[in-house]
Amino acid sequence: MPASPSNLVATLIAADRFEAGAAVEVADRLNLAGYEPAETVWLEEGKAFDVEFSGNVETARQALIPLADRADLVVQPVEYRRKMLLVSDMDSTIITIECIDELADYAGIKTEIAEITERAMQGELDFEGALRARVALLKGLHRDAIDRCIAERLRLTPGAETLLATMRGWGAHSLLVSGGFTDFVSWVASRIGFDGIAANRLSIEGDHLTGEVEGAIVDAAEKARQLATMRDRLGLHPAQVLAAGDGANDIPMVDAATAGGGLGVAYHAKPALAARANFSIRHNDLTAILFAQGVPRNDWLSGADAR
Repeated sequence: MPASPSNLVATLIAADRFEAGAAVEVADRLNLAGYEPAETVWLEEGKAFDVEFSGNVETARQALIPLADRADLVVQPVEYRRKMLLVSDMDSTIITIECIDELADYAGIKTEIAEITERAMQGELDFEGALRARVALLKGLHRDAIDRCIAERLRLTPGAETLLATMRGWGAHSLLVSGGFTDFVSWVASRIGFDGIAANRLSIEGDHLTGEVEGAIVDAAEKARQLATMRDRLGLHPAQVLAAGDGANDIPMVDAATAGGGLGVAYHAKPALAARANFSIRHNDLTAILFAQGVPRNDWLSGADAR
């Protein structure tokens, strides 16, 4: 039978390794909050474990929040825990860089553009205006800089390939949505197996950037719209959705996931997003999302396994 909405699971993933007694401490904290936790189930010995109980998500989370400096933690319903749609931001989430900042370095203006990027990701600037202003500063840059940036600087975030491969292994669909650019997003999606993308297209004439973006901007609202459209197209329950990002422009997308009972992940995120997500990853890589879905370490797949 489907789990009751009050049937919850708390998952804790250590920043390094848990000290002896960590699971007992969690059980004690839940007991003090009035809950009767079941036995600990280790997803990886010494690294990550689950505890099931019946209760209220927010009350239980507050009981465990003192552990957040030592571990990433999430409290969620057991039902629909394993997600069937992953929608993720790219820059500083699936990859380690902000592509526009690195392109700017080839133009000799990285500091200037990076300052605008940081303010936009903190939510201090209108995203579309900030994007157009930064792209305008790249006018005249040779298109070869894009290929050089991909080859020389683009690196996948640790755990990204494993996350995609393992979720693909149980039939989940994935969408890479970015306020960045199709040249980078298409490469990343092809490299690790995203099923679809949404991103902005740089205007290029001849061999040089024109300083403009073609078409409508993929902004925060569009990211959320993409999530809702794909969720409905796949006929999923709202709680079967997972959204992940790092900046303020990911808030509507993460809100769309959490509003339906799904998982909204803030990955080493700006404070504005971390305050809205129901799972904030501060200590670990992207494989923490697999632990959050109850996947034991021995069941993870590598990119090669899934191809």
